[in-house]
Amino acid sequence: MNDGYEDVLEAIASDSPTPGGGSVAALSLAHSYALATMVARLTLKNDKWAEGHSISEKLLVQCETGMPRAQELAVLDAESFDAVIRAFRMPRGSDEEVSAREQAIAKGYLEAANVPLNTAQVSLEFMRSMFPFASVCNANAITDLGAACYMAHTAIVIAILNIRINIGFMLEEDSAPYEQIISLIENEADDLVSLTMNVINNRM
Repeated sequence: MNDGYEDVLEAIASDSPTPGGGSVAALSLAHSYALATMVARLTLKNDKWAEGHSISEKLLVQCETGMPRAQELAVLDAESFDAVIRAFRMPRGSDEEVSAREQAIAKGYLEAANVPLNTAQVSLEFMRSMFPFASVCNANAITDLGAACYMAHTAIVIAILNIRINIGFMLEEDSAPYEQIISLIENEADDLVSLTMNVINNRM
């Protein structure tokens, strides 16, 4: 079970700023996909849960593409912040160098906000899929789906933390659209986790 996992944890625990919270958000989403995949497979395995077979098949397709995408987002998040760090280290001995450095920093923060935004958006989409699944999945694995729901919600919470810190370095006119988007994501995610967990708790 720990093959490769320990290396990831050690990379996160290192004194390097990356991988950091944004990557962990994406990995939380990957865990959500993995848990939901298990629940879908266990639902399909038994005719007792035939009502949930159709949605299980759809969920598996979503997880099949979503899990590698989440892992990719974890890498992209680290790479985007590495670009910010490199930009701050650029020379500033002349006006041209100062201008190039400022442009690189602005571009870096933009990408450093866009990657976790993507993570949050994909996580929300997956939470929308898990809500109806909670009513028809294999009840013996209902707590695993609850864990998947919480992991996707956690991915959103962490991603939004990273978006907010990065847009703090932008001009107000550039950051305002992000605030509007993440507020909508946050509100819907909070509603979905509450609704989904209510279904799950009632089936336990």
